[in-house]
Amino acid sequence: MHRLLTELRPHLIYAAGDLDDPHGTHRLCLRVLREALARAGEEPWVREAELWLYRGAWAEWPLDEIDLAVPLSPREVLRRRRAIFRHETQKDQALFLGNDQREFWERSEDRSRRLAQAYNALGLAEYEAMEAFKRYSPGDFVRLAPL
Repeated sequence: MHRLLTELRPHLIYAAGDLDDPHGTHRLCLRVLREALARAGEEPWVREAELWLYRGAWAEWPLDEIDLAVPLSPREVLRRRRAIFRHETQKDQALFLGNDQREFWERSEDRSRRLAQAYNALGLAEYEAMEAFKRYSPGDFVRLAPL
């Protein structure tokens, strides 16, 4: 990942920040990303980059921790559902559902609709759904407690 990041020198990096993912995949991917960013150190592109973390169907950002909320139209919600269906591990039911028997896409849509309703309840515009992101500088992210 370090080689790829150094080659691409991204200005924006998006990653799943859902540490409650029962598969542990998101935690492992974040750990690898953090190690790659730490290895990149003070390279100029790292200082200029922004890291945006989103959460999956397992957890939500508290409203006061959200740095960016992206509204989704009904068409975009359907497009995201189709993308989830193309993801091999999400085709049927996700593993480790716990007490929640909804399929992954249902959890994801319900979460993003609840977020849109919460923003609407605060007096903001009404949307079908919203996706939330928390912003980090790569340096701050690298200095966080171990994942």
